[in-house]
Amino acid sequence: MDVRQLEYFLAVVDHGGFNRAATSLYLSQPSLSQSIRSLERDLGSELFHRIGRRVVLTDAGTALIEPARTAVRSLEFARASVESVHGLRGGRVEIAAMPSQSISPLAGMIRRFTADHPEVSVTVRAAFTPRDVTEMVRTGAAELGLLAAPEPVSHPRLRVYPLCVQRFVLLTRSDGPFPPGSAVRREELAGHRLVVGQRGTGLRTYVDALRARGVEVTPAVETEHRVAILPLVLEGVGLAVVTDAWRDLAERAGALVLDLEPRTLLHVALVSRPSGLTPAARAFVDRAVGDAAADGTDDGEPTDRQPLSGT
Repeated sequence: MDVRQLEYFLAVVDHGGFNRAATSLYLSQPSLSQSIRSLERDLGSELFHRIGRRVVLTDAGTALIEPARTAVRSLEFARASVESVHGLRGGRVEIAAMPSQSISPLAGMIRRFTADHPEVSVTVRAAFTPRDVTEMVRTGAAELGLLAAPEPVSHPRLRVYPLCVQRFVLLTRSDGPFPPGSAVRREELAGHRLVVGQRGTGLRTYVDALRARGVEVTPAVETEHRVAILPLVLEGVGLAVVTDAWRDLAERAGALVLDLEPRTLLHVALVSRPSGLTPAARAFVDRAVGDAAADGTDDGEPTDRQPLSGT
């Protein structure tokens, strides 16, 4: 077994098949298949069920994912550590991030980090729920994660760096049912149609909590595509409850953004595995935490005490 075989195995897992994995690796499919067969012989177990053109992980394949990612990450860490002796002149930071937080604060975090380290690239991987983020970081699919949750973020197996809080706001058309400049009480949403996210997200949790309190709202559209929310609001399909990370973008697009009362917050944090960060990832965390402390949004101290709500 060698690390390259593990990289090939993970490429098949991440791309969902041999064709796309071979393309991403710039390999011929026969070469990739031969490498995976060699790995299977070495391990004494099949890693994939071949079903026509589809592949499905076996139990052995599933068991290999996390240690394979750990091995690949360890090699990347060794290379990056040696390269960083002369400063951060290259490397890559991979971040799993939820959609709203990718708008803010992630965009600003990346802008400041790349200004400091222009030769380091940043890869942002999509994750739609807090569980998605923590699983991607825990299994090594991403080195860092950015997530938001209704309670202060904590996790028993990850390092947590609190960054800021975000407030829920209401998006409407400019000619919507509420006057500009005034806050909307949650009870006033009764009878309105809403565009909502999928279950497990903070946006959906807020709407579900409204209905649990007896505020009768109608989910007009449920979408996993967070980028569709603003266009749907502007088309008059419904109102939407989002975080104030959307405020600038929504107002530039012509939507009305109104505060919701009582004030309800999401807690935003970076997460990482407890040890083994590459120098580039460590520099990203240090800059993000330092900026949060300077802004006074959090004390910047990492925590690792209690289970994360929603995971």
